[in-house]
Amino acid sequence: MDIREVTDPSARAMQWLVLGAAYFLLGLFVIGLFDMLLSLYELLVSGRFTDPVAVVDLLDTVLLLLIIVEVHRTLIAYAREEPVLRIVVSAAIIAVSREVISFRVADYRTGDEALSVALAFGVLIAVLVVGYVLLDRVDITT
Repeated sequence: MDIREVTDPSARAMQWLVLGAAYFLLGLFVIGLFDMLLSLYELLVSGRFTDPVAVVDLLDTVLLLLIIVEVHRTLIAYAREEPVLRIVVSAAIIAVSREVISFRVADYRTGDEALSVALAFGVLIAVLVVGYVLLDRVDITT
């Protein structure tokens, strides 16, 4: 008995499960988009669209939707057996950017703690961007 004959049903089942997760994310995206539009409407009607905290909260929702899009793209590429590394790195950049945008010094006990977290975010963003640029210059076919 060939090992491929035994493992092929499992691989096909995993592809279907990955596609199921992709459709689930599509549903989450639609719900999130509706929520974002409601939040935007509430900001405009209430006049809080100039409040920086409210705008950052809205940006947080937008970035969360972009993360969902990137994870969806990753799942689809994985199901198609295409390279996913570039998509994963771009999703990580968006996720860390989301944390940076919602970063508040007041959330930390000391200034040193806030500075340490801010430096870690900076290093993480820099490494991810360098990695993305390198991935963009290298042709990955596997």
